This record gives sequence, structure tokens and C-alpha cells, in this order.
Amino acid sequence: MAEIEALSEALKGISVSTELVEEELKPHLDVLLNLLLEKKKGMAEKIVSSGVLPVLAQVLRKKSPLTSQITLLVAEMAREAGVRDRCIQAGLVTALVPLLNSLDQEQLLHTGRAIGRICFENSVQQTQLVENGVIPRLVTIMQQYPENDPLVNVSLLALCNLADVDAAREALADVGVAKVLTYQLKRAPDAERRHLILEVLGSLGESDALKLQFVESGVPEALSEMIRTLQGGSDTHDLCSIKVASNLIVTLLLGDESMQRCFGEGTGRVYQDVLFWLQSTNTELQLSGALAIANFARNDSNCVKMLELGVVPYILDLLEQHVTEGDVSVQHAGLSALRNLAIPASNKVRMLEDGVTERIRTLLRSDMPPVQFKLLGTLRMMVDGQEEAASVLGKDEILLARVMEWCDAKDHAGVRGEANRLLAALIRHSRNPEVIQTVIKVDGVQHLISMAISEHVIMQNEALVALAIASAIDIEAVQEPFRDADLLPTLQKMLDDPVVAVEVKFSALGLICSLANSEFLSFPSLNLKKAI
Repeated sequence: MAEIEALSEALKGISVSTELVEEELKPHLDVLLNLLLEKKKGMAEKIVSSGVLPVLAQVLRKKSPLTSQITLLVAEMAREAGVRDRCIQAGLVTALVPLLNSLDQEQLLHTGRAIGRICFENSVQQTQLVENGVIPRLVTIMQQYPENDPLVNVSLLALCNLADVDAAREALADVGVAKVLTYQLKRAPDAERRHLILEVLGSLGESDALKLQFVESGVPEALSEMIRTLQGGSDTHDLCSIKVASNLIVTLLLGDESMQRCFGEGTGRVYQDVLFWLQSTNTELQLSGALAIANFARNDSNCVKMLELGVVPYILDLLEQHVTEGDVSVQHAGLSALRNLAIPASNKVRMLEDGVTERIRTLLRSDMPPVQFKLLGTLRMMVDGQEEAASVLGKDEILLARVMEWCDAKDHAGVRGEANRLLAALIRHSRNPEVIQTVIKVDGVQHLISMAISEHVIMQNEALVALAIASAIDIEAVQEPFRDADLLPTLQKMLDDPVVAVEVKFSALGLICSLANSEFLSFPSLNLKKAI
């Protein structure tokens, strides 16, 4: 009862105060603040409902000796979500923003908390805060008082809440936030601070301009150092930090210039640490390591350099760890890295000499479509322009039997397409009679004919070229499957169809020319003049 009377008296005293005299208001503010600090439910609602908020906003604008106390009072009220909109309507946010220029650290702390709580999850207010210039001020506060942990925390929370606003990212790119965040990351005293900084970095890392700024300021190295420090433990907070930090490094590597700086011709600290991630027992680090290598392998010079430095065995060892009931994401990422590394022609030769195709064939038993898809694409890249490799793989009946299964993958169009493309690639790049015989033996010709009438021009061309090569090398071997598949009417339809791409018609004519010398096949129904 006494509490209710004290509240009523204090609210009345503030409401009737016309001169806003400090001596009159302070005792009443003390009562409200003490009641709020007791954390009694509904207290903020009662204060707001009394109509005193405009008075508080008016006092704040005068910058009186009561400013700090009122700011703390508003911050405590704003803990309750139900009062935040009325704080905005009363003009408290516009009254609080100028106080961020204060030189009083306690005042800054209360102001930051008050604004942060009132504008939490309010995109309109957050955008207005950015437009009112709070971003440069928040960064300046962290630059001026880097050792004041409570104040740094409040500033980081504010940046975290504002980071998704497009205008905020632009503003942050102009004020050099990267150096501030790097410094705070290195001195983070606990997991809470780490997570807060990582969240800010994660939100801002999508910006290309900030990616490069982060790299120039040493953010990847700071993240990598943090990972090294936390590795080997079992604390869930530390493991979470490792996961977020390694993912963030992978994100930063998506920028071409930032990626190249981190690579440093193979001597960069980040690249060196990534190699250790591949050998880690932490699955999250293994995954990030494989993704990072795939990102580094986005240009030929990096691919050649990495192969010279011996990255491939690390990836192969990683893949073999996850063959049986392993992590699908790790396998997928590892194969992506190998595929990128195999793009330069010189790398293909080296990788084949190192036995890469033999080792990754252990993944043939995988039942996971994402792994199957990447494996097929990697094998296709490995045989591109490599006659010997295509011949070895093309004569492998176990491999081809598995490829045939995937050619019929009804539930995964990507796997089905890649399986057919690999089949065509084995013939196109080997030009080997034994490969053709093996493909025929496993009933692969029918799949190539089906591929030739697919809706994708590239696949149609690849299939028609493979069929033309097969018929030119061994017409006797292909005649029966060609007849069984009713190939001639299919070719005629291609030539007659006005929608079929010109390059596909040329490839079809190439196949017809390969068949023209055959005494087994005749062309009474083919109207070549019309097709041409």
C-alpha cells in the first residue's frame, strides 16, 4: 500500500511541475527509479500510463543535472517491450540521441541502453537512428573508451541491432569500423563479448566494401588466432565461437581481392591455418576448411600454387574419413575443392599422377544425392581433355555400373544429368574402342540417345558428339543399340524441328555423317536438304 502511495505521489509531483526545478523533481525521480530497480512487474506500464513521459523528454532536452538520472530511468522502463512505442511517441528517442555526444561515460552508458532498448526490433526507428548519424558516434565511443567494457558492450549491441540496415553498412564503411572490431575481438574477455563481435562481423561481412576493409584491418587473422586459442576444448560456447568464426572467414573469402590477400601466394597466415582445419577432428572446422580451399581455388594461378604446396592429400584424407556414415556437407565441400583445383589442365595431369581418381572412387558407394552430384562433376572435370584418365575410368565396369544407376535417378535431376554427361565425356575424351565396348555392355548407349533429346543444348551436343565418335570408331558395335533405340527417326525429328538449336542440328549432321559409311544403316527417310 505504501508503495502505491509513493508511486502516486511521485507521478503527481512530476506531472504538476511546471518549472522543472531540479530540487523539486529529483526526489520524485528517485522514487520511480527505486521502484523500477526492484523489477516489479507492470511498474513501467504504470509510470508510462500516468502521462509523465513528455515531461521527462522536456527535461532531457534542457541537459540539466537530472539528465543522467532520467536517462537511467528511461533505460529501466524500456526493459518492458509494452512501453517502447509510447516512449517513441513522447519524443524520448529524439531527446536521447544528442546525448550520445556527451563526454560523461556513465551518461553515455545509460543513453546507449535507453536508445537500444526502445528501438529494439523496430526497423523504422533503427533507420531513423542511422539517418540521424548515430553510427559514427557509436564507433567514436568505442575508439575513445576501448577499455570501458560495459560501454563497449552497449555500443556493440547497438551496432548489432543496426547492422542489417543498408544505410548503416554504408556509414560503417566510411568510419573505419573494422579496426575497432579487430581490436575488441583480440581483447574480448569472455564468450559473450566474442559472440557479440562475431555477430556484428557476420552481419557486416556481406558487404563487398566491408569485406576488403575487414581483410586490410586484419579481421581474418584475428579470427584465425581466436580459433587456434579455442581449439581442443569441449566448452559449448567455445565450439560455437569456432563455428561462427570459421564460417565468417569463408564468407570473407568470397570477395576476390579479399580472398587473394588472405591467400598471399600460399604463405598467408589464414591459408596456412586452413590447412590445419582440414586435419582437425572438429567437423565444423573440416567443413570450413574445405569451403575455404574451394574459395581459394577460384583462379588458375592459385590452383596451380596450391597443388605445388601439396593441398590435395589433405582433401583426400578428409574425404576418406567421411565415406562411411560421414558428414555429407564435408564430402560435398571437399569434392567442390577438388573440382575447382582440377580446372587448370596442368593440374589435371598432376592430380591423375597422384592417384586422385582412384582415391575418390571410394565415394561411389555414397547414397547421398549431393555427394553423388559433386562426385560425378569432379570426375567429369578430371577427364576433360585427359585421354588416359578417360580411358582408365571408361573401362572400369564397377564405376560404369554405378554411373548407370545414377543415369536413372528419377528423384534427382542434377545427379541424372551429371551421370549422363560423365558417360558422354568418357567417350569424347578417350576415343577408345574398349571404352565404347564397355559403355555398350552396360547399356549406356540408350542413355546417350535420351540425353541427345534432352532440353539442354549443352547436353544434347555432348551426347551427339559422343555418339558420332562411337559410331566412327566402331560402327559394328553400336549398330544394334542404335537400331533398338530407333535412332534414325530421332535424328530426323531433330532436323525437322524449327525450335532445335542450330548447333544441335550441326552435331546431329555430324552423327549422320559418321553413320553414312555404314552398310548396316540406310537413310531413305532422312531429308538432309530440308534440314540444311
